[in-house]
Amino acid sequence: MLILAGMKLKPVQCHFYVYVILLFCLSACKDFIEPNISKRQVTLRAPSDKYQSNNYNVNFWWDETEDALSYRLQVVTPGFDTVGGLIADTLVKGNRFTLTLDPGEYQWRVRAENGSSQTAFSTPNRLTIIPSTLSAQIVTLGAPSNNTVTNQANVTFKWGTLFNATGYHIQVDTNNFADTGHLLIDLTIPGQQYTYKFPKDQNYQWRVRAENATEQSKWSTVNNIGFDATPPAGVTLSSPQDNAVVAKPVNLQWTKSAAASNYKLYVYKSDSATLYSSAFPALVNTNTYSFNLGASGERIYWKVSVLDAAGNESVASPLQSFVLQ
Repeated sequence: MLILAGMKLKPVQCHFYVYVILLFCLSACKDFIEPNISKRQVTLRAPSDKYQSNNYNVNFWWDETEDALSYRLQVVTPGFDTVGGLIADTLVKGNRFTLTLDPGEYQWRVRAENGSSQTAFSTPNRLTIIPSTLSAQIVTLGAPSNNTVTNQANVTFKWGTLFNATGYHIQVDTNNFADTGHLLIDLTIPGQQYTYKFPKDQNYQWRVRAENATEQSKWSTVNNIGFDATPPAGVTLSSPQDNAVVAKPVNLQWTKSAAASNYKLYVYKSDSATLYSSAFPALVNTNTYSFNLGASGERIYWKVSVLDAAGNESVASPLQSFVLQ
């Protein structure tokens, strides 16, 4: 019989509570000790073994592995037993990845990884890319990724190659290509990247197609990019009041900003110039912060600025101070 918190438990109840405690311990240990995944396996989903396609853009897909943090995808030609070329050896966060391949024979495989262990590579799948017309293909856009927001005026657009293409036609617009007679950029270049300087704060769209002397590919998907170099408005410190005497923990508060992606909190020692610790300035996603450092009688200074989605920082609020009880 087990006595738990003053209760006498029957054997059946004892077994139940022991089981619950063991489950809790296993769960808690898993939070602190990274599981070893070396005995697990990765199952490939698509393209299936011996798959043939005339689409040069290939979407690789595999099952997720429990406790994996990333996956290593390898693609070679023509196969791992007789490697003629390494096409890709890349670390992927999710369980999908897209590559553009030239016509030919390929093999691909995946292994799961975390910080301390990795699985064996999966059994490779064979893949054949059959030559096709350029008009049946589509360019894969690289960078900047869709819906990027930046405060850098100079941007370099990048995209993938397509077999049998001799040039790439890039278009940039601010009206989603509603009027292709009036575009910011509308030109064909031989390479896979183009650098442009945004003229003003605005949302832009860009797309690319491949071309040769006789045909052209389909247009790529349209990617959006926002340029914003204007700092947001600042905030006002609201609590504690300037020069207030307060007890720990001190709940620091300031007004909200609609433009805020994050707030940057600066906390200084009594000289009002030395940051209180290496934790500051701290990035905070709400307009409050609980401060629990310092000794009684110590004066502490603080201020807050706003960071928007593009990374612009506002002017910081006026410096205020409080004294710890």
